[in-house]
Order: sequence, then structure tokens, then C-alpha cells
Amino acid sequence: MTIILGLESSCDETAVALVREDGHVIAHKLATQETHHAPYGGVVPEIAARAHAEALMPLVDAVFREAEMTLADVDAIAATAGPGLIGGVMVGLVSGKALAHAADKPLIAINHLEGHALSPRLADQGLEFPYLLLLVSGGHCQLLRVEGVGQYCRLATTIDDAAGEAFDKTAKMLGLGYPGGPEVEKAARSGDPKAVPLPRPLLGSGEPHFSFAGLKSAVLRAQESGKYRAEDIAASFTQAVIDCLIDRTKLALESGGPVSALVVAGGVAANMGIRSALTDLAVRYDVPFVAPPLWLCTDNGAMIAWAGMERFRLGLIDGMDVAARPRWPLDPDAEKVRGAGVKA
Repeated sequence: MTIILGLESSCDETAVALVREDGHVIAHKLATQETHHAPYGGVVPEIAARAHAEALMPLVDAVFREAEMTLADVDAIAATAGPGLIGGVMVGLVSGKALAHAADKPLIAINHLEGHALSPRLADQGLEFPYLLLLVSGGHCQLLRVEGVGQYCRLATTIDDAAGEAFDKTAKMLGLGYPGGPEVEKAARSGDPKAVPLPRPLLGSGEPHFSFAGLKSAVLRAQESGKYRAEDIAASFTQAVIDCLIDRTKLALESGGPVSALVVAGGVAANMGIRSALTDLAVRYDVPFVAPPLWLCTDNGAMIAWAGMERFRLGLIDGMDVAARPRWPLDPDAEKVRGAGVKA
């Protein structure tokens, strides 16, 4: 069977995995940078790049040892080439090029977002195109019609901040620690989602896109007022995000054409409240709901290896001159949106 080595280094997780064409993850390793960035309450790009450079090759060695394999046993090397923090992306891509050159193996440059977009097919081999994907992460919040490998129709994106960024900033404002998403989710379990009157930007407007900047500002005002417990702010914020995500996803289900399933992916997809709300929405619209296991939602090497597998099957190989890209839209033909649509 075909075996792909995947390298991921786009943000603050260094990850390596070996994946087989039947979807079996032979081995995977991940090095987090939480202790590096915790004092700053967020990711520092220069620190992240150095940490990737230190961790990547030891992880490659560890994966091969666990699998009892060598580089000669793989059929291709897939490495994230963007979008992301350019220093980290360059570390992973240059390492992938070096490995491919040394072993005379094909190189596959992977769009990190495509890694997320195709990861549900690694978890569910029966998932067929096209499907509606809600991609929610620290840097992105999009609704996409996934029509095939490399074939994406963007239905909605954020006009300012991503949902994951809003979670991280909320955690920082409430003093909950880093990484922010899991800390907000934990605090929200002890809070009242109706306690704090927070806005739902664009809710019910018919607007297909997302906006979370105003919600972040409202959280800051609630925190500075001293009227509310951190747990209640966290719960109310989470419910506001859920309401916005469901409103826009509902619109996409109604206007985006028939799909095989409603799918969620990206780091924020690990939030159980969001998963539960999307499950209920899928039931209402009589479509299957597919979500990768939690470990596949956050950045990982297996999703990059699997995206490489999907592209390798189609003969989509890259040359050694492929460049790292800080921005790389899945749907380059999508119209720009108002506000900070460049994030799309």
C-alpha cells in the first residue's frame, strides 16, 4: 500500500505522521509549544519558528522508529506549504524538500486548510464529495462546498476575526490561560450562557459571512464592568459564537446545493458545544453529520499526510521550486468580502 510521510509546522504545533492509503495512521508524533507561548498569552512567530526547527527532525526519527520503517519505505513526502506563520511554514517545507531530495521521493506541497478540509475523509472513508464544510480554526472561519480534491467553492468567510481567534482573545481577557479555546470551554461548563447580554453579529440578517470583532469588544466591556463571573462570560460568549455559526451554516445548507453531509473541521471543531449544535442542525436538515476525532481537529501531521495521499492518487506532485506561502486561499476565485476579507 502507498505510504505518505506528512509534516506540519504552520503555527505552534510541530507534527509528523505516516499514513497508509487505506486510512490507517501508522504512527504520529506531535510537539506542542504551549510552554513557549504561555507567558505571552498567544503565539510569538519568531519563537514558534525556532521551536519547529528544533523539534521537527527528532519527531521524524521518532515516527520511523515507532513504525519500524525508514525513509526508503515511503512513497512521497507531504509538507505544509501555507498558509500560516511564514517562518514555521518554511521550516517544514524546506525539511520536506530535503527529505524528498535525499531519498529521491516525490514532494507534495499541502495547503494547510486542505489538510483540515480532507481530514474527515481520513476519519470516515465513506464520506463522498460534495460535502458542506464548516472550517473553524484560530485563523479561519469559512463555509466551503468541498467538490473534490483541490475543488472548493467558498460560500462564506469572516469579514474580520476568526472564531478561534475570538476564543483565544476571550481567554486572555478573562485570564484563563493558554491555549485559549480549551480554557474557555472548561470555564463555560460552570457558567450560565444567558447571564451576560452579548451580541450575535449579523444574526438573522441573511448575510452569509461571519464577524466576531464586535463580540470580542463586548466581552472586554463585560469583563471590565466587574458585574459578571468569568465563567458566565465564557458561557455566554460560547453560546453567542454557536448561535452565529449555526445561523450561517443553516443559510449555507439552504442555498449551497445538495451535499452528502455536513462536516466540521479545524481546531475549534473540538469544542463539544459547537459539535452538539451542529449535530442538531444536521438532524433538522436530514443530512449526515461528520466530525473527525478530537485529535484530528487540531493541527496534526496525519491530516497533511492524508491530503498528500489524496493528491498523490491524482498525480498532483510538486517541484522543488514550490514556495512557502503565508496566505493561500482554498478558493482563489472567490470574491473579496468587505472588511478584512484578505484573511480568506
